[in-house]
Formats: sequence, C-alpha cells, structure tokens
Amino acid sequence: MNWDRVEGNWKQFSGKVKEKWGQLTDDDIAQVNGNREQLEGILQKRYGYAKDQAKQELDRWSDSL
Repeated sequence: MNWDRVEGNWKQFSGKVKEKWGQLTDDDIAQVNGNREQLEGILQKRYGYAKDQAKQELDRWSDSL
C-alpha cells in the first residue's frame, strides 16, 4: 500500500501498527502521526533495528495491508 494512504488515514492504521509492534507506546504512535521516517526511527530505538531493517519491516507491513 502506498504510504500516502497510511499517512492520510493514520488514526485507522495506528491500531494496526500497535498490533504489529506492541512495544510502541501510545505517545510513540501520537508522535509519529503518519510520518514514515519518524516511525522508522522509533522502530530502530524500541526494537534495535538497523535503518535498512526498519525500512524493510515497514515495507513488508504496508504491502500486507
């Protein structure tokens, strides 16, 4: 799925993000507010992902929507 659609409907997708990455807090989700780069950064911090790994994880997740 195109990230622009995720960003535009962030409130709907934020629950799915929380399901996939349960270590993210509600504050993390609110801070991201649909911004992919911010979500990648938070995933790196919370899960210890490398930058490329965070990008790949988000690509896989958004493609599965």
